[in-house]
Amino acid sequence: MPTSPIVPEGCISAMTAGGYLKRLTRRLTEDIDQLDAEDISQQSQQAGAQRACDCSAGDEVTMQGELRSVQTCSKAMKTGIVAEFFDGTDVVTLKFIGRNRIPGIEPGRTLTVRGRIGEHDGNKVMFNPYYELLGES
Repeated sequence: MPTSPIVPEGCISAMTAGGYLKRLTRRLTEDIDQLDAEDISQQSQQAGAQRACDCSAGDEVTMQGELRSVQTCSKAMKTGIVAEFFDGTDVVTLKFIGRNRIPGIEPGRTLTVRGRIGEHDGNKVMFNPYYELLGES
């Protein structure tokens, strides 16, 4: 009967080292944007939030992610602030109607949003979502 090799305490077995090297190589060679998306998605799932890629128009959802961009629109467009929200799986456009500025709503900020998903020009959108700012940017 074959026995498993005994590895002295404090030493790394070849199998463990191989797994470590494989993960390290992946982290060093994979696209940074892909790694960021995976990290954001993993944090979102750990928080119990829904994934944007699984949501469709009409769904009431709670999502966690990061603001990629924030723009203030003119009064002629009758929109206030438009933000691109990314949870690691898909992008949702957040529209805050009638607002010129919202403290804390800025690119790179992590937040939890809750509201109903809509669709505009084939893109997912959420109007005036409830939001909670998380951590510091």
